Amino acid sequence: MGAKKALLEYLQTGRDALVWKLEGASEYDVRRPLTVTGTNLLGLVKHVAAVEAAYLCDTFGRPFPEEFGCFADGAEVNDDMWATADESREDLVAQYRRVWAHSDATVELLDLDALGTVPHWPAERGPVTLHEILVRVIAETHRHAGHADIVRELVDGSAGMIPGNENLPGEGAEWWAAYRERLQRVADGFR
Repeated sequence: MGAKKALLEYLQTGRDALVWKLEGASEYDVRRPLTVTGTNLLGLVKHVAAVEAAYLCDTFGRPFPEEFGCFADGAEVNDDMWATADESREDLVAQYRRVWAHSDATVELLDLDALGTVPHWPAERGPVTLHEILVRVIAETHRHAGHADIVRELVDGSAGMIPGNENLPGEGAEWWAAYRERLQRVADGFR
């Protein structure tokens, strides 16, 4: 397997995991903020789509043809971290999938050592290679997929890494409750 193919497979695994976290959750649950900073499932998808479009498309002179409000002059702070009432889950996931296709075409078109310039970085950071940016986007995608893991678990207890591979012990709810209680007792010893 070549380097590009391996990198794209790792990126796709993160993309799939992130989108999977929306499956079976209500509209309310994909939108509700479950951390102090407002992290929510649909906002994570919206954010990662914008990030990927900026890094893998704009950086290499292949701008994604659709606009992201978070890049507009005067955009609201954190605009990309939540879905407005007018933005549907279906539309945001479909847009993210279109970003994938555009990004993948960029990767296929260019060599890994192809140079680009990140538009929102200061000029002194200089040019970057496709390889560097691809690794950055993989890390960013998997980081936010991890956030989605935690948020989804807070929503309804659903856990797992990717469809068909939960990557968790196959124990039942009773075992998990006892396990959590045990961890809580250990933590309580440090109060």
